[in-house]
Amino acid sequence: MSTIDLKTLSRRSFLALSGAGLAAASFPQDLFAQSSRNILIIASTQDIPNYDPHTATGYSASFFLRNTYEPLVRVAGNPPEPVPGLAESWEVSEDGKTYTFALNPAAVFHDGSPVTAEDVVFSYQRALRLARGNSWMIRGIVEPEGVTAVDAHTVRFDLATPFAAFLQVIPWIFIASKAIAEANEGGDDSTTYLQANVAGSGPFKLRRAEAGALYQLQRADTAWQTGGGNLDGVIWQIVRESSTQRLMLQRGEVHISVDLTSEDMDALEGAPGVVRVIEPEYRTFSIKMNTEQGPMADINMRKAVAYAMNYQAMLDASGYAELMTGPLPNGILGHNPELEVYRMDLDKAREHLAMTDTPEGGITLRMVHVNGLEQQRRWALIMLDSLQALNIQLDITPMNWPDMVAACQSPETFPDLFPVYQTANYGDPDNIAYAAYHSSRNGGWQNAVYHNPEADALIEAGRTEIDPARRVEIYGQLQELLVADCPDIFGVLEKRRLGMRDAVQGFAFTPVASNAIEAWPLSL
Repeated sequence: MSTIDLKTLSRRSFLALSGAGLAAASFPQDLFAQSSRNILIIASTQDIPNYDPHTATGYSASFFLRNTYEPLVRVAGNPPEPVPGLAESWEVSEDGKTYTFALNPAAVFHDGSPVTAEDVVFSYQRALRLARGNSWMIRGIVEPEGVTAVDAHTVRFDLATPFAAFLQVIPWIFIASKAIAEANEGGDDSTTYLQANVAGSGPFKLRRAEAGALYQLQRADTAWQTGGGNLDGVIWQIVRESSTQRLMLQRGEVHISVDLTSEDMDALEGAPGVVRVIEPEYRTFSIKMNTEQGPMADINMRKAVAYAMNYQAMLDASGYAELMTGPLPNGILGHNPELEVYRMDLDKAREHLAMTDTPEGGITLRMVHVNGLEQQRRWALIMLDSLQALNIQLDITPMNWPDMVAACQSPETFPDLFPVYQTANYGDPDNIAYAAYHSSRNGGWQNAVYHNPEADALIEAGRTEIDPARRVEIYGQLQELLVADCPDIFGVLEKRRLGMRDAVQGFAFTPVASNAIEAWPLSL
């Protein structure tokens, strides 16, 4: 089929939608009149937490921002390379500290106003002021006064220090309309307004949003980008169970599913009209521990849990995956494949438990996971089974993603065990190291509570060093330190698994944030 027949969907699929946690009444009635239009439907377990281009994070937010906003530079290809976004060209100085970008004069915001260098300056300075979202990627590299408008369509960055990955990180700093943001400043740097409204220049604009149900994007009348497909709109549909996503994909009720398990992928092999995408990606899965509050603040309790974990069972339940060897993904610059890491050893687990305040166990730990994400639920059950050998119970709580993000704001609200997928937005060890272990990230889902000044110093040295050999040495020291400190259970590296209908044309896999689908190039 070339499009989803939404009239048929209204009769045939509401039972499936209701089984996915959707009420029939929540599905936009005006979509039924669009059955002849090209509306791409993507099934995901994860809500979009907010729309602010400088605070929102997570793959669902990345999907939203990639489609409604534009950065200076985008990323495409495999291996990924920078390609024009708002900037149609750029120059780099010989010392690697000055970048000059020429903006595309055709670029306009959704209200029709032109994108100017002042909008770029405003957006970068706002991101740095708020110090949330993706600003960690440029912190210590870009200073507010280092971004200047040369003229209306030229912007210059004078970096505080050379940064080899600069062109790889700026696809994640999105440009907002200065005029719209300042008109709605509201005493909080436009945060309240931009969390619920879009001030972007992306190819799509927000048409409708129903938390827990769906988010509908519509092709912008002002779309200025070239090379686009034929989509009139995109629906990000919340389907909590991966098995339901698979069935809906098989029946042609969604076009793309981004949360399928290995068993789902196996079941889809040979399914008529379905294309499986199974590709390697720098995508780590770890279980973070509350190093600041409760039992896991004791390093011996963390090590007891790390040694008790049944890693083989975790791998067996993971399908297309391999075990992590430390905090960095295998094969990335600086990764040490010979690193001595935790593997199941109950004698060592009991030895460390004996050095805690509860040497006989008898406690209950709390672990959360994303509601409907079957793979995380399975790993939580393996953790529950593993801890029984230490006489430790596990309370497993499924939560919606925005609630999990909110729980990361303080050690008091952060659970004992918190599972995290981290997909590299750029193929550099800094991506994982800084986001997951630098203390400036505390309060966010990538690193809610862990802070270690020695780790911070190594991470900062690694991101500003240009010599590859020296960087390998720095990241080698960091890996040894993190294994010794044991803030995480280092889990598995999964291949990316996407399912899509063969009606989807123009998709090209890029191994960074590949579940945050860029819809503009696609056609039905």
